[in-house]
Amino acid sequence: MFKIPLADLKEKIVSTGKISAEELETKIKDKINELSGLISEDGAAHIIANELGVDMTPPDKGKLKIKEIYAGMKGVITVGKVVQKYEVREFAKGESTGKVGSLLIGDETGTIRVVFWNDQVSQLQDINEDDIILVNNAYARENRNNRELHLGERGSVDINPKGEKVESVRKGTEFQRKMIKDLSAGETGVEVMGTVVQVFDPRYFMVDVETGKRVQDGGVLSYVTNAVVDDGSGTVRCVFWKNQTNHLLTKSDEEMGMYKEQPGKFEDVKTDLLGEQFRLMGKVVRNDMFDRLEFSVQMVEKADPEKELKRLEKDE
Repeated sequence: MFKIPLADLKEKIVSTGKISAEELETKIKDKINELSGLISEDGAAHIIANELGVDMTPPDKGKLKIKEIYAGMKGVITVGKVVQKYEVREFAKGESTGKVGSLLIGDETGTIRVVFWNDQVSQLQDINEDDIILVNNAYARENRNNRELHLGERGSVDINPKGEKVESVRKGTEFQRKMIKDLSAGETGVEVMGTVVQVFDPRYFMVDVETGKRVQDGGVLSYVTNAVVDDGSGTVRCVFWKNQTNHLLTKSDEEMGMYKEQPGKFEDVKTDLLGEQFRLMGKVVRNDMFDRLEFSVQMVEKADPEKELKRLEKDE
């Protein structure tokens, strides 16, 4: 079963012309109320799509654009330009060790991370940024609300194959600035700029190095930090996973591990963060348990007063 992001799901429904965006939002809310809140916004949208006769099956064709790739798909074939190459990491799992590496590829519809495991990692030596790669027979999965392509045992990569071109790349760093009051669940590629008004203690847990899923035994240490940001139009709770937490706090993995053992020392970190302004890029998600919108952060940047002033002057 593949998973279509809520924003894409809504776009597909509206694009049929059978319903307007405003009518769809109303129907989704009515459907959730009709079922006594027992379904999520995604579930309600799927029911409405079915009622309207909207076909949500993936494209039946060999090569997919990156935007057409959804978590749960198998046998994926796609072409992309290498936007960024990441360092190879070694890990221990039980008594064995392994390696994992990845790169970010993109086309005119978006970007996606391609993950290489163990023996596949050696292929990364021959791949450079701006190369064109053809990914064959990969499977797609979701990791912390982001899509990833994994080669698996049958997957392969062709470097700069003849006849394949990517004229432009819609990079993941292209985000649209929005006011917090205007945020809607399911939106991706969103940027907010605001002031930190509340910081919560980090939550620690162990994750499997391959799947990223939480485990009780073994695994590696990970963590997530929540903070509330205010931009003058409203507030939103922002979720910072491990890498984003490190960028937000300018702390290393080792320092974060120390706060787990000595949580009292984190109080000064929280105090120092209050009143600081940041540009946050990511996606809007609905926390069904607490019935609220949250901002899942993918990139963190300290606000630059000069850039913000120029932005204001340009908008006037």
